[in-house]
Amino acid sequence: MKTAHCLPLLLCLCIGDALAGTPIQLQHAASANARISISNIAGSVNVTAWDRNEVQVGGELGDGAKPLQITGDDDQLSIKVEPRSGSGSGWFNFGGDSRMAPTTLELHVPRAASLTVKVISAPLTIDGLAGGDITVNTISGNARIHANTPALDIDSVSGGIELSGQVDKASLQTVSGEILAPALGRTAKLETISGRIQAGGGPWQALTLSTVSGDVQLSGKLAAGGSIDVDSMSGDVQLRLPADTSAKLHASSFSGDLRSDFGKPIEAERGPGSSLDTSIGAGDGKIHLETFSGDLRVKKQE
Repeated sequence: MKTAHCLPLLLCLCIGDALAGTPIQLQHAASANARISISNIAGSVNVTAWDRNEVQVGGELGDGAKPLQITGDDDQLSIKVEPRSGSGSGWFNFGGDSRMAPTTLELHVPRAASLTVKVISAPLTIDGLAGGDITVNTISGNARIHANTPALDIDSVSGGIELSGQVDKASLQTVSGEILAPALGRTAKLETISGRIQAGGGPWQALTLSTVSGDVQLSGKLAAGGSIDVDSMSGDVQLRLPADTSAKLHASSFSGDLRSDFGKPIEAERGPGSSLDTSIGAGDGKIHLETFSGDLRVKKQE
């Protein structure tokens, strides 16, 4: 009788073991500046840099996924989570992928490696890379990047972007996810539909920013002869500039409120709207700010 009572519990334990993920333990030699491609559909991806010429992959492979492999040679490696069903090879093959449980990838890569990462609903963390470029495509997973890289390109739909470290050239795009980037380098392009943008850094040689309804807080220094170009539909924009900025400033809003610590805005003679054209310092650079219905503030940093 006691055995009979234990059978349901034993059955549950066996089913739980069968559905549990498979531990991942993989390693592959890699050159110091190897190009590494990583893709995962659901779960998470965590990448940590280390001072070894080797790629190591740990974590847990979700039920329904093919056995994981590191393919390629020492200069170019690929780690790709794929469904065991093999019903399609496309990255957006949701039908076949829906039967695959989440996979957790814990990777160590050479510090100077370059990364290309594709995820769908898997949050991404990259920490400690220095020297290689980084490209990220994500659908709904947040991306947190701490790296010193010459070039960073992130394209996200609903996932947020959080950036720290130093990026010389950045291209950050979201639809509804917010962008937090306090240390942008010389060149930056930021685009969002409804996500909030909070960014800083510089000195900027060229910074362009566009938003539809997302609010913007921007603070940084302009390089000699550099340019800042901000365009907003209904999102509010606030730009903070150092007192020693040297640039020609044009700011305008069709129906939003325009205020500036540099010069006095002029109200439109007919209809709504206001604009400001002035020189700050020697006027070496160029700052162009426009909103349609969003409020616009240009402030002097204390």
